[in-house]
Amino acid sequence: MNENQAETFHTPKIFPMTEDALREVIKKYPTPFHIYDEKTIRENFRKLRETFAWAPDFREHFAIKATPNPYLVEIMARDGAGTDCSSTAELYISEAAGVVGEKIILTSNDTPAEEFRKALELGAIINLDDITHIEYLEQKARLPEIISFRYNPADIMNDGNDIIGRPAEAKYGLTRKQIFEAYKICLDKGINRFGLHTMIASNERKSSTFIYTARIMFELAVKIKNELGITFEFINLGGGLGIPYRPDELPVDLKMIGDGIKKLFFEILVPNGLGNVRLAMESGRAMTGSAGWLVSTVLHEKNTYKNYIGLDSCMSDLMRPALYDAYHHITILGKENAPCVETYDVTGSLCENNDKFAIDRRLPKIEVGDVVIIHDTGAHGHAMGFNYNGKLRSAELLIRENGSVEMIRRAETLNDYFATLNFPNSRLKLKTK
Repeated sequence: MNENQAETFHTPKIFPMTEDALREVIKKYPTPFHIYDEKTIRENFRKLRETFAWAPDFREHFAIKATPNPYLVEIMARDGAGTDCSSTAELYISEAAGVVGEKIILTSNDTPAEEFRKALELGAIINLDDITHIEYLEQKARLPEIISFRYNPADIMNDGNDIIGRPAEAKYGLTRKQIFEAYKICLDKGINRFGLHTMIASNERKSSTFIYTARIMFELAVKIKNELGITFEFINLGGGLGIPYRPDELPVDLKMIGDGIKKLFFEILVPNGLGNVRLAMESGRAMTGSAGWLVSTVLHEKNTYKNYIGLDSCMSDLMRPALYDAYHHITILGKENAPCVETYDVTGSLCENNDKFAIDRRLPKIEVGDVVIIHDTGAHGHAMGFNYNGKLRSAELLIRENGSVEMIRRAETLNDYFATLNFPNSRLKLKTK
């Protein structure tokens, strides 16, 4: 099956627990909560690893920003995954999950000095986002043994991705001219271990995008080698592998991607003395996106100019629909096979009119007290939470491979919300357990 097929495709949207089992979980852990499935995460990682089994020492650096919880990072780390970090907190999460050394790549993005220092302490690969960061890193911390630079291919690429934008408009990466200058500066400073990185797309399901990215990077690596004498240790092709949020969307064709990149590897890199280069990716969504669900309870039904279903969760639990106009499939517990006879806007309680999980969505008849399952929230779901309107972020649960469920992050409390205030506690009068 290829990405251009016109035939209807169906990606089942299945929750991995029975109705009775989920209701028992809700008795112990009240909604709303995000819940993840260990088995699905491990399967997603293994599929990616098998796709590049042919490549020398392929490494997946899980993008922690997708789901920043050490329990989930540890699941993939046990199977050999590294991490992609872009903050001090993410470095600490990586360390807590047992991922250290060059299994970490810190992709710099307007990076403060303390972040560089923590990365160096852990022995991480430093991936710089700008040529001026070389001097900043040297002055504020130290130069590492191995360094990488992020390439922005706007010089040869006009089109972009809806989420990450056109390369020329993106704040990330060095120009082609700067890339050559940056590696020359580092060579002159005595660094002799190098990697090369890019990140072009986000939530992309077209195989051709990733194959084209590989061609760009392989050809660039050869040109840099020929001009500067650098033999790269790794080429990081970035992340961006998408998932089918809609039931009628095709999943990304990993086999086509793997085969296409393999062909380019042997056509471009091997004849130019780069046949031992390690390939790397930094997928986040493709690892955990389909392995997570937001579970909520219906609080209200409102019928005015439209029919509204109000949940006990809101945009602070899942902001992708409001931020990107993104689709997330919705099912009603116990009514998965019921006919979709009503049209609803499914909303939260924020004082913002875009606090909607779905607009004009055809769903079964919904009643107050029904349990609503929002699918594919395992990446950029809980992670993008916030406290606007004083909303408190929900708990995170994990379904282990043996079927047991454990809480891996408790829900926030009002005490958490007020903990950073210096206002006298006696005036807040909070109830504590």
